[in-house]
Amino acid sequence: MEQIFEKAISCPYCGEQISVLIDTQEVGQEYIEDCQVCCRPIVFHLWGNPGENIEVVVQTEDDTF
Repeated sequence: MEQIFEKAISCPYCGEQISVLIDTQEVGQEYIEDCQVCCRPIVFHLWGNPGENIEVVVQTEDDTF
């Protein structure tokens, strides 16, 4: 079972498509990673079961509250 996979997302700030590494150990958690283009903090939400499809939702910091 692969624990890390690559995922293409669109930055919720600048709209650029970037490639990020997703760790399946983080499923059910929230974490922040800076955009590789505009350097603004992207909030990642991961849902699902490791070994199955994992849903990745990204938001701005303002959208999380």
